[in-house]
Amino acid sequence: MVLPAGIDLLGFSHELPDRAMAGGKILREGQVVTASANSNNRILSGECFCRDVRYEVADAFAYAMNCHCSNCRRATGSAFKPFAGIVREKFAVVSGADGLLIYGDETTHDAHCGRCGSLLYSQVRNGAYVHVTMGTLNDAPAIRPTAHIFVGSKAPWDEITDDLPQYQEHVTRDGK
Repeated sequence: MVLPAGIDLLGFSHELPDRAMAGGKILREGQVVTASANSNNRILSGECFCRDVRYEVADAFAYAMNCHCSNCRRATGSAFKPFAGIVREKFAVVSGADGLLIYGDETTHDAHCGRCGSLLYSQVRNGAYVHVTMGTLNDAPAIRPTAHIFVGSKAPWDEITDDLPQYQEHVTRDGK
């Protein structure tokens, strides 16, 4: 798999601190998300299960993958977490930010709805990127997952049946 220039997935971490903050306004409510002036990117919407927290994101994702690490499995209650990565400036919580449960710190964290518990996004790579949990999108993004990562720690009962590349841990530029 070849990653776009400037993308280095070795910088995002699945390690989270042992504390959580409730109601942290890491991404400001009401922040405006716009597509760049020279693109035709749509603005997608997403929300949690109870619809208390809503967000908008430009349909300009840099990458998308299915993560099978134990942290993503626990956070989603699923075999894996399909996510799409985008620069933080192209993502905004538009309502319900005061109800977020932030697990982690100000720069690297998972953001859940404090009411229903839905994992909405993870802020990664020292706060530079957001990994949007694709199942919370209301609109279909242009991107689709291109690989399975952390298959070395996937659930023993999970069988991957598609033809996407599989990586034991992170994807690297040279595909190893």
